[in-house]
Amino acid sequence: MQFSANWGSLFHIYTDGSCLGNPGPGGWAFAVIQDKEEPLWESSGGSADTTNNRMEIQAVYEGLKALKGAHAEADSQDPLSVMIFTDSKYVLDSFEKGWIKNWMRNGWKNASKKPVKNKDLWELLYPLVDQIKPRWTWVKGHSGDRFNELVDQLALSAAKQA
Repeated sequence: MQFSANWGSLFHIYTDGSCLGNPGPGGWAFAVIQDKEEPLWESSGGSADTTNNRMEIQAVYEGLKALKGAHAEADSQDPLSVMIFTDSKYVLDSFEKGWIKNWMRNGWKNASKKPVKNKDLWELLYPLVDQIKPRWTWVKGHSGDRFNELVDQLALSAAKQA
């Protein structure tokens, strides 16, 4: 996807997942912001039968994948500098507290020796995070943060359409 960006600056990716029932129809969304202005672009999608946690992971994956693809398409030599804003402690803590590395080291078993849920999505997301090395910021959901509210509405709309 071609869009006008200053590749040498910091990109903010706001992400959110939504689920109508858990499990149930769900949606994910991301918005890429640069210089705290209007979103450069936003995207969303959904699934007919999913969970909220799956949609939270999917949102981060889709946002990073899209930004990395646009960066490659632009043939930029600048490294990607990314900050991810999420209201999901599950996603945030998986990287910030090293849970995902422990899961991989333990054959995708959690601390209770049970299989890690959403392994398929974690296996997609981890290489992107490992390559891009984004910084992570937790934002309280439904607290009035402009961009968090935007992705919340996009994810909810996608869930309703799923």
